[in-house]
Amino acid sequence: MVIVAALRAFPILFHAATRRLLAKSLALTLLIFVALGVALWAAFHAVRLHFGWGGGGLAEAAATAIAMIPTGWLLFRVVAMAVMGFYADDIVMAVEQGSYPEAAREARPVGPARSLRFALASLGRTLGWNLIALPAYIALLAVGFGTIGLFLLLNTYLLGRDLADLVEPRHPARPPIPRGSRWLLGLVSTLLFIVPFVNLLAPVWSAAMAVHMLHGVRRKSA
Repeated sequence: MVIVAALRAFPILFHAATRRLLAKSLALTLLIFVALGVALWAAFHAVRLHFGWGGGGLAEAAATAIAMIPTGWLLFRVVAMAVMGFYADDIVMAVEQGSYPEAAREARPVGPARSLRFALASLGRTLGWNLIALPAYIALLAVGFGTIGLFLLLNTYLLGRDLADLVEPRHPARPPIPRGSRWLLGLVSTLLFIVPFVNLLAPVWSAAMAVHMLHGVRRKSA
């Protein structure tokens, strides 16, 4: 079912309204990472001055660039999903209007306040659980196996929950996405975030998948 949802969600990426939403969310994500890069550079600069180390601006820039590579890889999914939360209602509405017009007419508007709460909850939950798992990540990295498996397991759960929370409040009277389907949805979405360049499309693609999963559940249960 999740593969069907992924295939049905793919065309929405080429709609004009979706491209505009994608551009806005990617621009905001980029600005956040630029701000993070500036903060890292300022930290390296302060440390260098404090200890009187040489190297100047070139060393600081190199340290910032090196630090931003793993930081960007680790945090992109967190930041991108949080940013998408601000536009979640628009994305879900666009998919429903294109594929499920009757459901779109019945939908309960979520509104910007709830979208902001969703974004902050997603950010806090993802950062919190991954920080809790950090010692396990380090231990598994030291023994040479299991780190990727733990990352996939944890983020599959978190993304499945986030995506269900994204679409279900618009249709409180409809059957929720079953737990097993949430796990499959989270797994496919996590894999999308791992693939370079595809991860740029992953937030919108995953949200569209969640819409198809929700309405697919309703058709199955009807």
